[in-house]
Amino acid sequence: MATTKAQAPAADSRRWAALFFIGLAQLMIVLDGTVVNIALPSLQRDLGISDGDRQWIITAYTLAFGSLLLLGGRIADYTGRKRTFLIGLLGFAAASALGGAADTFELLLSARALQGGFAALLGPSALSLLTVMFTQPKERAKAFGIWGAITAVGGAIGLLAGGALTDYLDWRWCLYVSVPIALIAVVGGYTLLAESRSSGRARFDIPGVLLVTGGLVAIVYGTSQAESNGWGSAKVIGLLAGGAVLLAAFALVESRVSQPILPPRLIANRTRGGAYLSVGLAMVGIFGAFLFMTYYLQVVKGYTPIRTGVAFLPMTVAVLMSAGGLATRLLPKVPPRMLIVPGMLLIASGMLWLRTMEIDTAYVEGVLVSGLLLGFGAGMIMPVAFNYATHGVDQRDAGVASASVNTAQQISSSIGTALLNTIATSATANYLASHALQGTSPVFAKKAMLEGFVTAGTWAAGILLAGALIVALLMNTPRPKHQAVTEDAKSAEQRHAPSPTPATTG
Repeated sequence: MATTKAQAPAADSRRWAALFFIGLAQLMIVLDGTVVNIALPSLQRDLGISDGDRQWIITAYTLAFGSLLLLGGRIADYTGRKRTFLIGLLGFAAASALGGAADTFELLLSARALQGGFAALLGPSALSLLTVMFTQPKERAKAFGIWGAITAVGGAIGLLAGGALTDYLDWRWCLYVSVPIALIAVVGGYTLLAESRSSGRARFDIPGVLLVTGGLVAIVYGTSQAESNGWGSAKVIGLLAGGAVLLAAFALVESRVSQPILPPRLIANRTRGGAYLSVGLAMVGIFGAFLFMTYYLQVVKGYTPIRTGVAFLPMTVAVLMSAGGLATRLLPKVPPRMLIVPGMLLIASGMLWLRTMEIDTAYVEGVLVSGLLLGFGAGMIMPVAFNYATHGVDQRDAGVASASVNTAQQISSSIGTALLNTIATSATANYLASHALQGTSPVFAKKAMLEGFVTAGTWAAGILLAGALIVALLMNTPRPKHQAVTEDAKSAEQRHAPSPTPATTG
C-alpha cells in the first residue's frame, strides 16, 4: 500500500510534466498560423512573389491542416497517439527547416503545405492524449484551461514573434523558429508520454477522406477567390456549389460505412455540436481582428512590425486572465453556455468597437479596448469549448473528436478571414468610388481602408451574435457533476460489459 501511495504522486507529476510538452506542440501549431503574416511584405520582396500569389503562403498551411485533420485524428486513434504525436513533430520540424531555406515561391509553398499536413497529425494526437490523460473533472478543467489559453494566445504570440524576428533577424526565422520548439517537444514527449490506441484493426475510410478533403478545399479556395473574382462569378459559385455537394456526399457515406472517419454520433450530440460551433465562430472574430488590426496599425497608424506585435500583448494578457483566472475556476461549476455565450458577446463587442475608431484615434481608445474585449471573450470560450468538444467520448473516438474541434477552428479561420477580407475590400472600393471627388490623398486612402475594416467588423459581430443565440438554445448541457458518467460512457460500458450471471441478477 505504501508503494502504491508513493507511486501516485509521481505518476501525477509525470502527467503534468507531459502536459507542458503537449502544450508546447499546440503553441507551435497555433503560432505558425500567424507568425508568417507580418513577414509577408519582406518575404514577398525577397522571393519576387506577385500580389495575387502571396495569399497562398497562408492558405497553403490552413488548407492542408484543416482538410486533413479528420484523417489525422483517425490515424492517431488506431496507430497510437504517442507515435503519431512524435511523427507529427519531426515532420513539422523538417518542413519548417525546408521553408526557411526555400529560395523559390514553389518550394516555400510546398513547405507550407507539408507543415499543414504534419500539423494535421500533430493537433488531434496532442488533444486526444490530453483527453485520455486527464479524466477527473477538476484536473480536467485545469488542464483544458491551460490548453485553451495556449490556443487563444498563440495567434497573438505569433504576431509578436513574427514582428521581432522580421525586424531583428530575417523573415526565414519565422519558419526556423519552429525547429527547436518541435525537437524539445519530441524529447519530452518520448520520455514522458505513455502510448494509447483504440482496440481493433484500423480501417481507414478512404472515400470519406477524399470527399471531405475535396469539399473543404473547394469551399475554402472558392471563398478566397471571391476577393478577386466576386461572389457572383461562375468560378466562385461553381467551387462553393461543388464543395457543398462533396460534403453532402460525405455525410451520406459516413452514415453507411462501418468505421466512418467522422462518426455521426459525435456531431449529433448537442453539447459537442455547440462546442464545435462556438470554437469556429470565435476564430472568425479573432482571426478577422488580427487581420484588420495589423493593417490598421501598420498602414493607417504607421507602426513598425515589432511595435504592432507589442500592441497585441494586452489582448494576450486578457486571454490568460480570462481563461486561467475565470473560465478554469467556473468550468466545473456552471453549465458551459454560461461561459461560452458571454464570451461570444464580448468578441462581438470587440468587433463593434471598430465602429468608434478613426484614423487619428489613440491606441488606448481604439485598439486597446477592442483587444481587451476580444481577449476576455476568447479566454471564456476556448477552455470550455475544447473541454466539451471531447468530453465523455469513447476512447476509441478521442482522436477524431479532437480532430473535429481542430477542423472547426482551422476551417472557420480560413473561411472567415477570406469572407471578412472580401467584405472589407469591397467596402473600401465602394467608399473610394462614392467619394472620388475628394481626390486620392494618403489620408483619404486611409479613411477608405478603415471604412472597409468597420464594415467587415460589423458583419463579424452580426455572425457572432447569431451564433451566441444558437449556442444558448442548442447547448443545454447542465453543470458538471463529480464522478458523473456521461451517456456516451454509459453506452460504452454497456457494450463492453460481460453478460450478467444469475448470481448478479438474482
